[in-house]
Amino acid sequence: MKDILSEIIANKRFEVDLQKRAISIEQLQEGISESPTPRSMKQALASSASGIIAEFKRRSPSKGWIQEEARPEEIVPSYAAAGASALSILTDKKFFGGSLKDIRAARPLVEIPILRKDFIIDEYQLYQAKIVGADAVLLIAAALELEKCNELAEKAHSLGLEVLLEIHNTEELSYINKKIDMIGVNNRNLGTFFTDVENSFRLAEQLPQDSVLVSESGISNPEIVKRLRTAGFRGFLIGETLMKTEHPGETLQNFLQAMQ
Repeated sequence: MKDILSEIIANKRFEVDLQKRAISIEQLQEGISESPTPRSMKQALASSASGIIAEFKRRSPSKGWIQEEARPEEIVPSYAAAGASALSILTDKKFFGGSLKDIRAARPLVEIPILRKDFIIDEYQLYQAKIVGADAVLLIAAALELEKCNELAEKAHSLGLEVLLEIHNTEELSYINKKIDMIGVNNRNLGTFFTDVENSFRLAEQLPQDSVLVSESGISNPEIVKRLRTAGFRGFLIGETLMKTEHPGETLQNFLQAMQ
């Protein structure tokens, strides 16, 4: 099985390098003052009865196109209206069919927090996230050296962005520290893209219970969410289950009703 994560990160380095040549980091820094006031994703999840993070994504490396013509202007407000606690918006173009424009389009239309979901490897991407109106960023342990992850978390905080750290196994527990606002367990192996929700349950007992814990990927029914909540999770990232349907907002509404 090809290591998809390595391929994505190699492409991301190339992509960020091109972006830096087009717009310097100094130019990005100048645009920071115009960015919207951030909302706390951590608080939104901690205080929510459902904790659903509804995801906007058009495709995935393993499934191909899910909804190629999806528009954030339509789907994101429908997520908020249905009762999502927060939003996750994919901004990787090559592998997920997204862009920063998707966050920029969605931000004025909703009041709930937005996570920039991407493969963050450089502080340049943190400035981008801030400028388009993201409230939080994803840092993936499997994609970063520990020191680099800490540096990026610190920089994110200096820009007023919260950090969702994504781990996948016990070896990555060392990445957890006070700089991390939320801890995500990815149920999808980023090397093979094999998904197993039991991964969240396996790691739950080893995670600090005073943290806001998020289970990501493979959550397809309300009963799983109830079990995960009992195990200590407060955030539940759901993408494909919603995006593969004709009306993702309605699907989310029905999902939340079934949780009650």
